[in-house]
Amino acid sequence: MSPLVARAQAMKSYRLGYLALLPGEDTTLAKPLLQRLQELGYRKGMNMILEYRSADGRAERLPQLAAELVRAGPDVLIAGYGTLAPKAAIAATSSIPIVFTSVGDPVGAGLIASLSQPGANATGLSAQASDITAKRLQFLADLIPGKKLVAVLGNPDTPYTALALREVTTAAASMGQPLAVFEARTVDQLPTAIHEATISGAVSMLVLEDPVLLGAKQETIELLAKARLPAIYGVRDYVEAGGLVSYGTDQRQMGRRAAEYVDKILKGASPANLPVEQPTKFELVINLKAAKALGLEVPPSLLARADEVIE
Repeated sequence: MSPLVARAQAMKSYRLGYLALLPGEDTTLAKPLLQRLQELGYRKGMNMILEYRSADGRAERLPQLAAELVRAGPDVLIAGYGTLAPKAAIAATSSIPIVFTSVGDPVGAGLIASLSQPGANATGLSAQASDITAKRLQFLADLIPGKKLVAVLGNPDTPYTALALREVTTAAASMGQPLAVFEARTVDQLPTAIHEATISGAVSMLVLEDPVLLGAKQETIELLAKARLPAIYGVRDYVEAGGLVSYGTDQRQMGRRAAEYVDKILKGASPANLPVEQPTKFELVINLKAAKALGLEVPPSLLARADEVIE
């Protein structure tokens, strides 16, 4: 018997809840978290029961699913990608510890009192980084130089979008880069938003990450390819699915860190006193096949900076 299994068997049994907005999150964005929990000695069927609920992209279902998880009595409630799942979890319980895995602006969204002292029953990982949106804009300028119009696609109902828009507007003003913002609150609004961006004269697009839009990543990629509009994304999943380039936080690292927060709380730490961690690792991923399809030559200087190149 391995030492890890022996340790798992010796530990008391824990019940964890996981609330997801996106479909299939347990096999995608949550996978690194679950793997790290296993490394830490938590094993399903041995000393861990995992209650998983997904809204399958339908945000209106989150309050009901959060209430179901609370009734199951988990030791820790994990809130998946984005802000909406943590918001529903926090509204459902003020006593069960909550660990959120990737929130753009947890203070601005009213989830916690401050990053250093969350203050209640929730803590976790923030995807907020002050200059990340500006860097994406610069990478687009490296790909398509000449101060040509850049379209920004975002969901205005997402708290992170407001923050990201302020940052990208400030960065564009300092660069002398013209911008135009196009909104898509639902998947159905994507074709119109991308068509309007194309006819506006935009030559590239910055896609602001959002759970609703991420759930429609394949449709977004296909619409942009059809419009021949090069785009940069905040999540590498887009590039793995055929998008051009992404620059953002390493979601795998964040998932693993979230598992470590769960472990700390199960061992007695209070979420009120566990500072929310901001990202320290970022990755630039470039898809050369997508670049070729768009007729783009990726500058060698940009390729040299890439953490991964998909050919």
